[in-house]
Amino acid sequence: MQHKEFDVVIVGYGPVGATLANLLGMQKLSLLVIEREGSVYHQPRAGHMDGEVVRIFQSVGLADEIVATAYVNPGMRFVNAAGELILDWPRPKEPGPEGWHPSYRFHQPALETSLRRGVSGMPDVSVLLRHEAVRIEGKGDRVIVGIRDLEGGEERQVAARYVVGCDGARSTVRRAMGVELEDLKSHQQWLIVDVGFTQGPDTLPVETIQYCDPARPVTMAKMVGNRRRWEFMLMPGEKPEEMARPEAYWPLLERWTTPEAATVERAVVYTFHSVIAGDWRRGRMLLAGDACHQTPPFMGQGMCAGIRDAANLAWKLGAVLRGRAPEALLDTYQSERAPHVRTFIETAVRLGNLVNVTDADAADRRDAMLRREPQVMKTPAPPLGPGLSGTAAPPAGTRARQLVLADGRRSDDAVGPGFGLFARAGLAAAIDTDLPVFTDGDPAVDAWLDELGATAVVVRPDRYILGIANDAAALSALLARIPVLEVA
Repeated sequence: MQHKEFDVVIVGYGPVGATLANLLGMQKLSLLVIEREGSVYHQPRAGHMDGEVVRIFQSVGLADEIVATAYVNPGMRFVNAAGELILDWPRPKEPGPEGWHPSYRFHQPALETSLRRGVSGMPDVSVLLRHEAVRIEGKGDRVIVGIRDLEGGEERQVAARYVVGCDGARSTVRRAMGVELEDLKSHQQWLIVDVGFTQGPDTLPVETIQYCDPARPVTMAKMVGNRRRWEFMLMPGEKPEEMARPEAYWPLLERWTTPEAATVERAVVYTFHSVIAGDWRRGRMLLAGDACHQTPPFMGQGMCAGIRDAANLAWKLGAVLRGRAPEALLDTYQSERAPHVRTFIETAVRLGNLVNVTDADAADRRDAMLRREPQVMKTPAPPLGPGLSGTAAPPAGTRARQLVLADGRRSDDAVGPGFGLFARAGLAAAIDTDLPVFTDGDPAVDAWLDELGATAVVVRPDRYILGIANDAAALSALLARIPVLEVA
């Protein structure tokens, strides 16, 4: 570590911190990453990512490598105690509008290894493993961070223009900010058991199965390779420290496998929380990922939400640090992201409430209702909250489609790390702009503009739509909203 002052200090080097480090490092910003662990955590934790997240990995050149170690998830089925399907959530088998499949399963150690490899080639990024942030204090236009070496005990301090806490549910940065969490009133303890099959083929369903059995709700998910994950809801009177022992979990698993056919990689009890931080930014300190929101796992969106945070925040920090945008741009981080993540948390809580019914009569009423009105789940696609798009209605604030252009390139790769303009040729010719411009001379652009009912659409660096326009005056006003980004 050569610097004592950095543009950004990132506390936490899990998937969210590593993604943010990649996104900021590509902008040639000076970064310091602080992480308590000495290496990639060896056990699986997060296991699901969606097409939007893979698209973010594409933006840092790592998507193909990450997807190569993942597999396409076919969906999720909710069944009752009798084995009847009460809710189906199929996932398309073909790539979706993001340019990637809508759902993947991955192995977290492999994912983190890829993300850290991306960071390792960035000369402006320093990483301190086996270190922790012990004091974080804002002083004027800098944040002073005290750092302790967990091996030798030595302490030092550095200064940063901004600090981002990607340091999980017990965030040190959040405590330094004095931020409270809003409780969304859903908390359950579940036993997580990760299993690797060692004998015979895995003939269990490839879809994730939610067993909505009032005797004990259970989730079963196929993971990467020969791995499976089971999640068992703890029932009244069961003690977490006892349930994580082999004599407790093997009887639960015997319906599906045995110690002769499989080994347990991890058995741990988690409390599934639903919370969201009141403030994601105070001055020059910010939060991302589990440090500012936590969700039950029933949608597989915990890590995904944190990666979206990183994508929203990274380009805004870059613009502010380069002096290309006012610091007020950072206020749009929470205003845009918080309503979006709240939608996913509330949907996950509703799905959890469907699964977590432990009263037999209530389960019978649930099943009867769903038999009368068969349900097929659709993935939410909420727009961003109020922010850079002002009060404009969707499609402003919604996801931009990733096109395959006539020359074979993906549109994100063609646009690059900044904003992009897709427009009818006549309108594009009437506008003076330095943005990459793609016109309806390309059939994919033409079809997308038809789909939107627009003459022009401006896409942000995080691949959300800034807005649409149908004449030169509206497009000029839209372009005037754009911070000038400078990426070397």
